[in-house]
This record gives sequence, C-alpha cells and structure tokens, in this order.
Amino acid sequence: MASAETAWHELSWRTLVVVPAWNEEEALPEVLSEISEHLPGTDVVVVSDGSTDGTADAAAAAGATVIELPFNLGVGGAMRAGFRYATLHGYSHAVQIDADGQHDPAEVPTLVARMQETGADLVIGARFAGTGTYAAHGPRRWAMRLLSVVISRVARVRLDDTTSGFKLIGPRALALFARDYPAEYLGDTVEALVIAARAGLKIEQQPVSMRPRGGGRPSHNPLQSAIFLFRVILALVVALFRPREGVRE
Repeated sequence: MASAETAWHELSWRTLVVVPAWNEEEALPEVLSEISEHLPGTDVVVVSDGSTDGTADAAAAAGATVIELPFNLGVGGAMRAGFRYATLHGYSHAVQIDADGQHDPAEVPTLVARMQETGADLVIGARFAGTGTYAAHGPRRWAMRLLSVVISRVARVRLDDTTSGFKLIGPRALALFARDYPAEYLGDTVEALVIAARAGLKIEQQPVSMRPRGGGRPSHNPLQSAIFLFRVILALVVALFRPREGVRE
C-alpha cells in the first residue's frame, strides 16, 4: 500500500475540504491555518450556517471560499450545501473537518490511504478504534455504543464511532449525499451511514486522535447531547425503514 502522504498527493487536487461552522470565529482561524499547513494547496469551503458572529469574515480573511446560509440548518444542512458545491464544481471527493478544532487535518492522508486500501466509498475517522484518549461517559457513551452495534450490522462492518463527523467521502457517496443528506442533529452522522449502507456503499473506519474544542463553546451541553442521542436512536429505526436509495454511477 502506498504511504498516506503519497495517497493524499494523488487525490488532493480532486478533493474539497468542507468546514461547517456555526458561530466559530474564535476557533476557525486556527483550523484553517492547520488545513493550509497540513493539506497545502487544497481547496476549502467554509459553510457559515446562519452564523451571527464573525465566522464568515474570518473564513474569507483566511482565503477560504465562503457559503453563507441565511439561517441555521444544523451540520447536516451545512454539509449538504458543501456536497452540492463540490459536485457542481467537479470535485470527486470531499472531506469534512469541523470548525471547532477537534479534527486534526494532519490525519486526512490516513483516511485517504484507508480508502485506497479498501476501496471504500466513505471512511470515518473513528475516535474509539484504538487511537488517542478521547472518551465519552454515562448515557452519552451508552447510546453511542448501541448505535455502533446497530449500524455495524446494517453496514456489515465494524464501526466503533458512528457519531464522528470526521469523514472522507468518495465519488459515489458524494453524489448520493449531494441530493440526500439528513439535516437533523446527528442525522448527518448516524442516519447518513444508514442511507449509505442501504444504498450499497462500502463504509470503513480509520482510527484517529481527536482533540478538545479549540475555542468557543459547544452548541449543545452534555445533558442535551445525551437527550439528542437517545432521540436519534428512535430516528434510526425510522431510517432503517426508508426506501433504499440507488447510487447513480
């Protein structure tokens, strides 16, 4: 297998980095600086998801393309806008890097190498697959484990971190997600994986280390996140009964 750096070099010119951002003016400049450092020359689009602070200005000042949504749609809505931008502008791949600094751009080449090694359509950067010290506790972790068990069975592959937003999207997944991507909170992770699996796409994971938020504050506190995770388990049941979506070659 080629090295991660070689794999990334072969793919970088066809890949768009999509950064969904809601009121992230504090953390975003450092995130974009790291992307520039570790993924030089790669095109970046920041989707300002109804931000009311200086997020869009910070992105523009760093040289990123900016899509400003008129109101907050959530990560799923922001990513769907990014995926549509990618397909309209001829990119074959997209990678999601969140604006809060938790995703390390230096890990992106390892996702690409994993995609090339396995022929996957989608590679998840997994926090709980043996790398790093990231931990979740209590009801939030229980819900995550249950989701991972169920979705692993649907996808027919072990997936340890089904709520990770750090993902590399290949051509078939990009075409699918540009027209069908859940906007609900955590639907962009959990339900999107169900949609991909039921469309016959191959999903893999790559262990990564994730970091504490680089600035600002989370949009949901731990209790709210736990409640949403249990709600998304119910949404998962609905997703499993959705009609299967075909993939256009």
